[in-house]
Amino acid sequence: MKVVVGLSGGVDSSVAAYLLQQQGHEVIGLFMKNWNDSEFTLEDECPWVEDSNDALLIAQKLNIPYQVIDLSDIYKERIVDYMFHEYESGRTPNPDVLCNREIKFDIFLETALSLGADKVATGHYARVNSFMEKDQTIYKLLAGIYQNKDQSYFLCQLNQYQLSKALFPIGNLTKPEVRQIASKAGLITANKKDSQGLCFIGKIRLPDFLQQKLKPKKGKLVEIFSDSHKYEKEERLFTSKKEELIYLSTPQQYTEEDGKVIGEHSGAHYFTIGQRKGLGIGGHIEPCFVIDTDVSNNVIYVGEGKNHPGLLRKALFISQKEVHWIREDLKLKMGGQMQVKVRIRYRQALQNAVLYQYEEGIFIEFENLQSAITRGQFAAWYTDDELIGSGVIS
Repeated sequence: MKVVVGLSGGVDSSVAAYLLQQQGHEVIGLFMKNWNDSEFTLEDECPWVEDSNDALLIAQKLNIPYQVIDLSDIYKERIVDYMFHEYESGRTPNPDVLCNREIKFDIFLETALSLGADKVATGHYARVNSFMEKDQTIYKLLAGIYQNKDQSYFLCQLNQYQLSKALFPIGNLTKPEVRQIASKAGLITANKKDSQGLCFIGKIRLPDFLQQKLKPKKGKLVEIFSDSHKYEKEERLFTSKKEELIYLSTPQQYTEEDGKVIGEHSGAHYFTIGQRKGLGIGGHIEPCFVIDTDVSNNVIYVGEGKNHPGLLRKALFISQKEVHWIREDLKLKMGGQMQVKVRIRYRQALQNAVLYQYEEGIFIEFENLQSAITRGQFAAWYTDDELIGSGVIS
């Protein structure tokens, strides 16, 4: 089989290429250049040049064809511009999820197929398998065996076609095993640090990055106290489950009058719910967290302590146009419900929850209160270790 591997210059994709070659496949290495501007990349972090050199050395070591494809224009349009727009609107995007949907398993996949490839492979800690049903192959996206590094969440927007073309050769391995294989095979990336940055860009100072387009704008920091009248629990009777879900998933609305102005910030669009760094607030026993941002009035609302009631909610809503099923065959019917496990951010432990499907979209009601449910982020739902669907939190 002819397989194009997205070589990123890291140990995971290097080992993915090596394993495929060991299995007897014809392997081609392709490096995606997604970024031209080093101005906003941290100096001590390797930008794409060093990564592409490492990818080249891996290809030479394995004696496989290698080329660099420049996707920076498409990346700017589909990922970077989208990020700016989302932050400006007061939402917090996940560029890694988008990069997989829009770049690696779209443009990159098309390029690979045009080179005569049967499949594309990446160094994700995830697994894909399939089964037959009524003459149709159905593909399943499974969590990586190594819980600590399971990256299925980043692939939560892929579809059946994309999964049919995907290979994740290291999905059955742990990170230490991957490093060990790299070391035994003499791959120069064996001890290379994991990149922490944006998908294929490198480590970026997010505020600096956002300031390219979103200008600083001084505004008020308002503290809402945990004993605020906003959080008084009144006994409510609901006429339907839907009415209850709307109530539980609707974020609290604040005004300046609900709290006390304790400082200023450089722009509400730079901040995200649950954030504690960069607030510059002193004089509190516990750290303060952003509990809401109001970009139209440029106000940030904060609360003291990680158990502040303003951070906690029992349910969330995903509008119908943002709902994505990897397993179309498991899609909920109108009025249907399903027990699932959900995560609302990468590395969060899976949470017990129930999905409810209505005309407007899906409500997710959690067994336990969730902290910092954030607009613009992805909620992904699983049954056992299979990721079956996802959507953007409204």
